[in-house]
Amino acid sequence: GSFLNSVLASVSSTALSLLVGIPAAYSLSRARFHLKNQVALWILATRMAPPIAFTIPFFIVYREIGLQDTILGLVLIYLTFNLALVIWMMQTFFDALPTSLEEAAWIDGCSIWGAFLRIALPLTAPGVAATAVLCFIYSWNDFFFSLILTRTQAVTAPVAIVNFMQYEGWEWGKIAAGGTLVMLPVVVFAVLVRNYLVRGMLAGGVKD
Repeated sequence: GSFLNSVLASVSSTALSLLVGIPAAYSLSRARFHLKNQVALWILATRMAPPIAFTIPFFIVYREIGLQDTILGLVLIYLTFNLALVIWMMQTFFDALPTSLEEAAWIDGCSIWGAFLRIALPLTAPGVAATAVLCFIYSWNDFFFSLILTRTQAVTAPVAIVNFMQYEGWEWGKIAAGGTLVMLPVVVFAVLVRNYLVRGMLAGGVKD
């Protein structure tokens, strides 16, 4: 139950973050306006704030609208923090991509979003993979928000493991098994996209 909750919350929030954040990062990268850098900094600032600063507002709002102890509630709060990460990271990759490639596609009849889907997005696949892994790890490893905003129905694996630490004693066998299960999906995910992940992490580190 808790393991499945973690999978649903992490995968859903990561997918939504990429779905919303990548087009936003592309738009911000290609936009030309005076306050562009300030907007990017403001977006990143939402990720820098400590989680405790948002706990009480989220708790009160979730209690009022019925999202407390739900997977949807966790997905939305993970989306809130992952979105800034996606936009900030992917904007860097799009900035490094020559606009001449997209302009050539426009001349051949592609629309703006057609060039984005056929040219820009495939060329930044390593960045997408690296960003997806980071978002997934953040969501999967979250303990704080899951502890505060869930009770029984939407408890995630990291919180469930703590339940094995009881007053009478710690159930080390269950803790070890739970810890292994928690680590396994992240390791498997990282191995599957390891080539893209390494390329994405190193992108921009060396200039021609």
